[in-house]
Order: sequence, then C-alpha cells, then structure tokens
Amino acid sequence: MPLFRSRLATQPADAATAPFEAAALEEAPAAVVPEDEAGFADLVRRHQGMVYGVAWHFLRNAAEAEELSQEVFLALYRHRAKIVSAEHLAAWLRQVASRKCLDRRRRPAMQELPQELTAPDSGSADPWISQKLQNLVAELAPHPRLVIILRYQQEMTPEEITRATGFPLATVKSHLRRSLARLRQQWNEAGAPV
Repeated sequence: MPLFRSRLATQPADAATAPFEAAALEEAPAAVVPEDEAGFADLVRRHQGMVYGVAWHFLRNAAEAEELSQEVFLALYRHRAKIVSAEHLAAWLRQVASRKCLDRRRRPAMQELPQELTAPDSGSADPWISQKLQNLVAELAPHPRLVIILRYQQEMTPEEITRATGFPLATVKSHLRRSLARLRQQWNEAGAPV
C-alpha cells in the first residue's frame, strides 16, 4: 500500500482523477484480523469455541484441544494479512484446525493419550446417549471422524468441508454415508434406544 500512495503523491492530480483516488483510499477495507492486542483478543474470543470444538471432538482431550487451538490462533496472527473477509476467516480457521487435528493424529505419541469421557458443555437431553454417540464417533478412522465432526458439530455443508479439508467432494460424501451407516450399525448392535 505505501508504494501505491507514493505513486499518487508524485503524480499531478488532475480534476478528473483526484476525487476517485481520494474515495478509493478512504474506502479501503479495514484489516479483517486486527493487529492490535485488544482487537485480536476479541477476535479470538469470538472464534475460540468453534476452533476448540473441532479440536476437542477430534482429539477428545481438553489439554490437547487447548494447545491445538492456540497453535491455530498463532498461525492466524502470522498469516493475518492473507485474510480477506469474515467468511474467509471462519473457513480459514476451520481448515487450519482440521489439518492440525489430522497432523496430531499422525504423531505416534497421540495414540497413547487417555481419552476424556465428557464433552464440554454437552447439551444433550440424555447424557448416556450423548456419551455413547461420542464414543462411537471417536472409534471412527481419523478422516471420516473429522468429516462427521465438521458436518454435525460445526454444521458445515459437504462443499464447505471440501474447502476446509482439501478432500474431494465425492470423498466427503462417501465418508459421511459410510460413517453414518457404521454408526447406525454399531448403535443397533449395542442395543441403544432409537
């Protein structure tokens, strides 16, 4: 932007372009990700639930989910200039959180961590059903589990999941269909109420 302003300053302003140039400079959008500490802290507060939710439902460990959330927001601060809109910000956060979850699962030490039994702020009417369903989802392979979490916890469409994960749309739909069939089968085998 300084280069653009310096060229304007060196060119003579004629009557036809001066109002347009001034208006263009005034209408330049503010940064989506604020650089100041207070503004960035407010942005983190607004989006931390979504990022933590993706991480917790995938990792099922509060400490790991908090650490991963911090990594996502640190990455956001480093790449803040690349974010162009509020919609882009939400998609970017989901994408980075999803990819970091998959990266965590690839680390051997992650396989040995204990799994926690309760979800944060679980609003289900029946805690047993909620817990049983969470356990069944946790048994899915990493990629299908991530797709299920993004679809039903984050309420993302298959197209949004495709953009967030980089999986082809057909793969996302296949993971959804197969995972739901597997969850139904395991639910019925466990004799759980319908």
